[in-house]
Order: sequence, then C-alpha cells, then structure tokens
Amino acid sequence: MISRAAVLLLVLTAAAPVAAAPKPSANAKPSAAKPSAAKPSAAKPNFKLQPGAEGKLCLDCHPQFEDVLKRPFVHTPVRSRNCVGCHNPHASNHGKFLSAEASGVCLKCHAVAPTAPKSTHKPVAEGKCSSCHDPHGSANKFNLVKGGNELCGSCHQGIADSAAKAKFKHKPVTEGCVACHDPHGSGKSDSLLKAEVPALCVGCHNVDRPIFAKQHMNYPVAKAKCTSCHDPHGSNERGMLGNTVHPPVAKQMCAQCHEPATSPTALKTKAQGVQLCRGCHAPIITAMGERARLHRPVADGDCLACHGPHTSKSKGLLKSSAVNVCGKCHADTIRRQTLSQTKHAPVRDGNCTACHDPHASDAALALVKSDVVETCGKCHDWLKHSSHPMGAKFVDPRNKNLRMQCLSCHRSHGTEYKHLIPFPTATDLCTKCHEKFKR
Repeated sequence: MISRAAVLLLVLTAAAPVAAAPKPSANAKPSAAKPSAAKPSAAKPNFKLQPGAEGKLCLDCHPQFEDVLKRPFVHTPVRSRNCVGCHNPHASNHGKFLSAEASGVCLKCHAVAPTAPKSTHKPVAEGKCSSCHDPHGSANKFNLVKGGNELCGSCHQGIADSAAKAKFKHKPVTEGCVACHDPHGSGKSDSLLKAEVPALCVGCHNVDRPIFAKQHMNYPVAKAKCTSCHDPHGSNERGMLGNTVHPPVAKQMCAQCHEPATSPTALKTKAQGVQLCRGCHAPIITAMGERARLHRPVADGDCLACHGPHTSKSKGLLKSSAVNVCGKCHADTIRRQTLSQTKHAPVRDGNCTACHDPHASDAALALVKSDVVETCGKCHDWLKHSSHPMGAKFVDPRNKNLRMQCLSCHRSHGTEYKHLIPFPTATDLCTKCHEKFKR
C-alpha cells in the first residue's frame, strides 16, 4: 500500500517541466564529464581578516606592543602591523609561533652575511640574530639591543676593558667597533675586518707623509702587517705599540734584526728562525738544548710559532694568551677543560706554565718539576695531611711498570666527572685497584 507522501511526490514530479535536451551537433565530439558543482572545492579556505584588522587584532591580546610602537626604531613588519610576516597566527613548530626558525625568518628579508665569508660573527653563524637585535623595536639604531660598543663589549669584555683603560686610544675604537669590523661577516679578512691589513689601516693613515717614514726609521712598512707592532684597540705604549715591546723595537734598532732600510730587501731578516734569536738569547737557547725533552717548536727552531717578533699584548711576547697559543696545537686539551665539571685552576686561568715548561724539561710531559707529585705539590698541600700512598715505593696494581702518583686517580686537564677523576664516583675509581670492595 502506497503512503500519501509517496503519492504526493509522484504527482509533483510529473507536474514539473522537463527542459528539452539540446540536440547534438553533427560535428560535436563527446566531452569529458565535468565535476559536479555540488562537490567541495579543492582550494584552501581563505581566512582573510576583515579590512584593517591585521595587526590591530594582535594588539587586542598583546597590548604591550603599543609601547614597542612608540620606540625610536621599530622593525618594519611591526610598524606596518604585519605580524604574520614573521609569525604564524594559528600554530607553529617553532617557538613564539614563528613561521620558521628565527634565523630563517630574518634571512627572508635580510641577506647580511657574505656568500663566501672568510670570517663570520658567531651569533650569525649560530642563527642567533636576537642576541644583537630586538626583532620588534629598540631605542637604538638597527634595532640593536644595546648601543654600539656597549653591545660588542657584552661578549668581548676583555677587549672592551683593555681599550677603556688604555693610555693611548685608537680613534675608531672610541667611535665604534664597526669602523673596522663588519658585525655580520667579512668576505675579505679574518676577525670580521672590512679589509685586510694594511689596506684597512692605510684607509685612514697617510703613509706618504714624511713623518710616517721618520716614525718607522725609513723602513718601507706601508705594505707590512701593522698589527705585528701596533695594538689596534689601544695601548699604554706610545704609538700604540703592544704593551710588551721587544727591546730592539723599543730602542728603534730595527737594523739589529733586519737588513738596512736602504736595502732592496729591507724587511728581510739577517738570519732565519732560531739562528736570528740566538744572537741575543744564546744562553737561554743553549740551556734548552741541554734538556732531555724539547717542546716541538723549540726542536724545530721555530720561535715565532709562539712569540711575536715585535710587540705583544701578552708577557713574553706571546702572540696571544697562553690558552690561544697552546690551544693551536693542544685544542683537545683545552676543549676537555671547558667540558669538565671541576676546573683545574691553572688551565682555567690560562696559566699553562704553572705546570709545564714551554721550552724544554728533563721531566715527562715537560713538567716544571722532576715528577708529577712534586709538580702538584707546588699548589696542593696533600703532604701535610693523610693521603693515599704515592711515590716510588708504591706500585700501581693496574700496571706493574707504573708507580702511584696524582695522575693515577686524577686527570689534570679535566674530565666529565667531579674532582677531575675519570669515573662517575669515587667508589668506581677505588675499586679498580681494590677489587675486594666491589659490590
């Protein structure tokens, strides 16, 4: 039995007009079936904000940025209220809803690093743009988080302090570090310099003036490396010579080591390597040769591997701090100390010569004393207290060829464990010899 609703449906269907189907043309080809208009579109939905809402909408929840907009220097996307230029408003795999990693966001607009850098600023290399720049707004030009030299000094404190205390100051340093350095990277020189030395220096210093030749004893130094004598950040010595000056330089006796200023090869030294140094330092060099063990540069006769020939910021005319000089060859040792939980004071302070003789020694490891125990005893008063047996009478149970000494239990340059021991706990260490106490 048919229901009343079904009957009504049949009636309405029959009454509805039917459009005549168009007759196909004789030349017409069957066309591909088109998708039905009822199907949902494959295009992404458009979440376009209402006119004027972009930026203003963000400020409704982030009112603190009203103050940012009043700062003297405001990042362009912030000033134009284009928050989505850097942030995804809905979700992100990156912190602070950034549309990419922080450095990636910045590099979309700011191509700051050279394509083939010779040196790159560490924050740039690590993608830490916000270490120096405020991404929204700042009181300083270029959106810097601090002003000029104050910003550089927050990482390069040693150089900043030295420059501030220097009796003779270099004008570009007082005006701003960026006078000589590119803060992002340099494609021309090391140390972020805008040009190689001496090209950088002669940009300001006129080498054609007669006084320039007189100050340099008429030697043709216009193409020499200025920083081999001068400290570009300031010095306590006249002419901004390094704070430690080699006596022939201090006495303007250049010809003591170099050929005369009138020579076609005036900058050439009269002898090479240790043979030149022997002229003044013969007693020291002879004493080195009488030692049982020589430091490799000494054995090679290469004094300039560690020392500067003219001036230096460091004592002993070292080319740099002891950590940097020693670290050129002993990088693994320096790195081990930086990772160590317990810092050994001489290594931490860069005082390598507290334990080692940098030239020659009769002891193993170039120690300043005849053996390890005596060397450690210079600073550690273990001899005044009860201690583990050490010395020539006590054999190391792990190796019958060795005797018990400080390095039997400690590593002087550091370990990943406390107290410079090579195991996680004292129990682990002690039971290597005292096996009956193992648990």
